[in-house]
Amino acid sequence: MDFNLTEGANSGIKYFVQGNLNKGKGSAIGCEFQILDDKNHPDAKMGNDGNRTLASLYDLIPANGSYFDSNLRVKRFNGIDSWNRARIEVNGTRVTHYLNGIKVVEYVRNTQMWQALVDYSKYQKWENFGNFEDGHILLQDHGDEVRFRNIKIKPLD
Repeated sequence: MDFNLTEGANSGIKYFVQGNLNKGKGSAIGCEFQILDDKNHPDAKMGNDGNRTLASLYDLIPANGSYFDSNLRVKRFNGIDSWNRARIEVNGTRVTHYLNGIKVVEYVRNTQMWQALVDYSKYQKWENFGNFEDGHILLQDHGDEVRFRNIKIKPLD
């Protein structure tokens, strides 16, 4: 999908969302492709090693940081008030994030490394986080102006 964010905006694309996982305050819980103005939003400086910045797997793996693929390239951001393309590919337990055609995150779920990442994150309290076979897709809303277009969901063959 394409997204366009305004200055200071925070949003995201959540996937493998399990509606009954979070019974308290806050959003439904799932893996998240972070959409964020890294320069002007304070969340970009929180977390660990940039794991809350644009295109990251929120609170788990920073964009351009992967335990699976060391050949990831520097992310390319077209800028605020410009259209950017997010792509999330799920192939079994392997998940890849792309930002403007550049692979920026790749990981494998249901592994010892995956569980170690989850155990060190804010998601540790939700049993089986990120390991579900399926789930909902959610566009995160924090009240900031973010536009989406060309949303496409298709099975990989």
